[in-house]
Amino acid sequence: MDPFDRLIKAMDEWVGKQDASIEILAQIGTGSYRPKNLEFVPFLKPDQYRDAFERADFVVSHAGTGSIITALERDKPMVIMPKLASLGEQRNEHQLATANRFKPSTLIQVAYDVDELNAILDRVALSDERKVFQPQIWPPDQSLISFVRDFIRPVPG
Repeated sequence: MDPFDRLIKAMDEWVGKQDASIEILAQIGTGSYRPKNLEFVPFLKPDQYRDAFERADFVVSHAGTGSIITALERDKPMVIMPKLASLGEQRNEHQLATANRFKPSTLIQVAYDVDELNAILDRVALSDERKVFQPQIWPPDQSLISFVRDFIRPVPG
């Protein structure tokens, strides 16, 4: 929901440098950056989001737990870039912590900055072989399972 202009701008600039046509749909939320090289919408309705997610070869996203869990549940390759409080994109560095937690996954590639994002996109999107991603073989450790359960468990009251 919150804007992530740094990611949207990076994706737009990356697409603009490609020789081949690459189909990308960006959900930009309330961001102020308007892409010039890729299709975008402010928001997708839940059914539109599910459809776009299912059709995608892989997903590029902020390091939101909901998006990551959806990708893992559906064995969908994902590239994540955390929003950073140090850049005014979040109130704290929870997305950085989330990215670090999921980095061992073989289905998720983590880009901590635009240069890493570009390098991953070059390896993944421009290759006929998506060898960067492997079938999910990483079992989450018990501390991660507890962390997610505690996060979604309703507060008694």
